[in-house]
Amino acid sequence: MDSRQIDLALRKQKLQLRAEAQRADMTRRLSGIDGALDRVDTLREHLAWAKDKIPLLSVALLAVVAARPRFALRLAKRAWVGWLLVRQARGGRLSALLPTAIPLLRGLLALVRRRLESSAGSGSAAPRRRRTG
Repeated sequence: MDSRQIDLALRKQKLQLRAEAQRADMTRRLSGIDGALDRVDTLREHLAWAKDKIPLLSVALLAVVAARPRFALRLAKRAWVGWLLVRQARGGRLSALLPTAIPLLRGLLALVRRRLESSAGSGSAAPRRRRTG
């Protein structure tokens, strides 16, 4: 064999070994993504189901609005703010998201604080023993 052919064969073998190592490394790194992709597929299936059942979901939504209008209004406000946040995040303008997120976080913290204070005030006393005859 010619020395040039031997050099090419050795170079080919080195490239094949390197490609095999790269494949193994890529497989190892991408092994965790499999579960995330399964969750995304499940979410897409659920959204497709919801798209097929729009009339039924609309009737259910109208029933909730008729039965509990305040709850429906609060839920609609939260959904609207969530939609706006998602739109801003998709645009890649994280700095534009902060002025919107800070008041929301403050309101959320105030709500949690009020709930904790009210639950602490109502349940802070030890329960009394009942007298049974």
